[in-house]
Amino acid sequence: MTATAPTPTRAGVPARLWQLALGDFRDRVRRPAYAVTLLAAVGLGLLTVPPADGHWAILALGRYRGEYNSAYVGTATALAGALWLTLGGFYVVRKGLGRDEETGVGQLLAATPLRTVELLLAKFLGNLLVLASMLGVLALTAPALQLVRGEDRSLDPVALLTPFLVLTLPLLVATAALAVLFETVPLLRGGPGNVAWFAFAPLLLIAGERSGAPLGGLGLGPVAASLSDGLAARGVDLGGDEFSLGLTKVDTPLEPFPWDGAGLDGGFLAQRLLLVLLAVAVAALPALWFTRFDPARGTSAERRPLAGGGGPVPAPAAPPVLPLTLPTAAPAGTRTGFGSGFGSGFGRLLLGEARMLFTDAPRWWWLAAGGLVAAGLAVPSDTGAGAVLPAAWIWPVLLWSRLGSRSAEYGLESLLGAYPAARTRLLAEWGAGVLLTAAVGAGVLVRLAAAGDTAGVAAWSAGALFVPSLALALGTLSRTHRLFQALYLPLWYLAVNQVAALDFMGTVRRAGHPAGPSPVLVTTLTLALLATTLLTTSARRALRS
Repeated sequence: MTATAPTPTRAGVPARLWQLALGDFRDRVRRPAYAVTLLAAVGLGLLTVPPADGHWAILALGRYRGEYNSAYVGTATALAGALWLTLGGFYVVRKGLGRDEETGVGQLLAATPLRTVELLLAKFLGNLLVLASMLGVLALTAPALQLVRGEDRSLDPVALLTPFLVLTLPLLVATAALAVLFETVPLLRGGPGNVAWFAFAPLLLIAGERSGAPLGGLGLGPVAASLSDGLAARGVDLGGDEFSLGLTKVDTPLEPFPWDGAGLDGGFLAQRLLLVLLAVAVAALPALWFTRFDPARGTSAERRPLAGGGGPVPAPAAPPVLPLTLPTAAPAGTRTGFGSGFGSGFGRLLLGEARMLFTDAPRWWWLAAGGLVAAGLAVPSDTGAGAVLPAAWIWPVLLWSRLGSRSAEYGLESLLGAYPAARTRLLAEWGAGVLLTAAVGAGVLVRLAAAGDTAGVAAWSAGALFVPSLALALGTLSRTHRLFQALYLPLWYLAVNQVAALDFMGTVRRAGHPAGPSPVLVTTLTLALLATTLLTTSARRALRS
C-alpha cells in the first residue's frame, strides 16, 4: 500500500479520520479481491430476481413470492446482499491494519501523535466505505433487474432503496467493526481468524433469521410477517410452509402476488440505530490494548526490528529459509525450460517445496490429519466420501492458501524471478500441494479403491488435482493468500450442502455414485488453472525484463 503517515496538523478529528479512511478505501478497491467480490455481488443480484419461469429462488414463502415490483425486488436484493456481503465482504476488508504492519506504515503511524482510537475508527470507516460501495453496486442492479423481468416496470426509488439502508447497511457497519476487532486480537489476526469467521458468521446469520432476533437480526421478522399477511388477505392457506431466505431449487416456478413492502416501525428502526452505535463501540474497543505496532509497547507479535537505532522504518517480514538449495542455472547453451528442469533437479525442487509447505503446520496439526486418514480407513467408502473427505479437504486450507502467494508476501519475487526455470518451480510448488491434498485424503482413497468404486476414485483424483491448482492460480493472480481462503470456503460449504453442480470431490452421491461434475470436466478446469498460472508468471517475467 502506498501511504504515508499523517503529520501533525491542526485539522479536526473528523478531517483526519476521513483522510485516512479515504486513502485506505482507494487502496482496497484496486485489489483483485474487491473486484471478485463485487462481481459476485452482481451475480447474486441476478439470482435474487430470477426469470419468472425459473426454478431457483432466494426469497420465498412456501410456493409464493412477491411480484417483481420495486418493494419486492429491493427487499429481496437487500436481504441477499446482507448474507453475501456480511460473509464474503469481511475477507475483503479485514487486512487494513495488517497491511500497515507489513509495509512499515504501522511503525510510521506509531511515531505520530495520532491517537489509537482515531486510527481504529479510520480503519473502521475505510472498511465501511468498501462494503458500502459494494452495496451501492448491488442497489444499482435492483432497478435494472426489475425492468428486465418486466412484471412491473414502474420504479419507486424509495421502495427500492429503503431496504438497503435499513436492512443491509447496519449489518455491514457491524461487519466493518468486527473486521477491526479480529485484526487486533492475536489469535484471530491470521488464517485462523478467516476460518473462525466462516464458522461464526453463518451461525450468527442463521440466528438473525429468527423473528424477534436481537437488534432486528437480518430484518426477516417484519418482512416475513408482511408477506404472510399479504397472502392471508388473499385467502391463501400456506399449509405450514415457512419463509425461506437462501438459494433454493424449486420444482415449479413460484406464484407471484402483489406486495407493497414491509412496514418498518419506529421500534425496528431504533434497533438498527442501536446496532450501528454498538458497532462503532466495538471498533473503538481495541484502543484498550492495541499498541499501533509501537516497538516500545507492543507485544512480540507486533514488533519489528529497527534499522540503525533511529526512528521507525519500514521492515518487511523476514523471508522463510529455503530448506534446500535451488538448482543452479544451467551452463550456457543448455536448455533451462521444462525438459532440463525435470529429473533430479525437479525432484529436489519438489522435495524443497514440500518441506516448506509441510513445515508450516505444527505437530498437533499433523496428529489431527493422521486421525482423518485413520477415520477414512475405518468407515465404509460411502461414508468416507460423504463425511470424512470433506473434513480432510478443509483441514489444510491455511496451508493451501500459501501456494502461489508465498514469494510475493515474503518479498522473494525478485530473488526467484532470476531463477531460469520459473515454470518448473511453479510446477514443483503445485506438486507439493497435490502431495498434501493426497496425504490428508489417503484413507478415503484406499477405501474407495478397496470397494472397487472406480467412479469415486476418479472423482477423488480429480479433486486432489483441482484444489492445489485453484490455490496456486488464485495466489499467483492476487499475490495474497486471502483470496483462496475467501473463495474456497464457500465452494466447500456448497459442496458439503449437497449442491451437486459445485461438488469437486465426489461427496454428493446419488444411488451410491458421485453426482457432481465429471472428473474429466474437473481435470480440464485444473489444466486451465495451471495454464493461467504459467501464463501469468511468464507475462510478469517479460514485463520485468
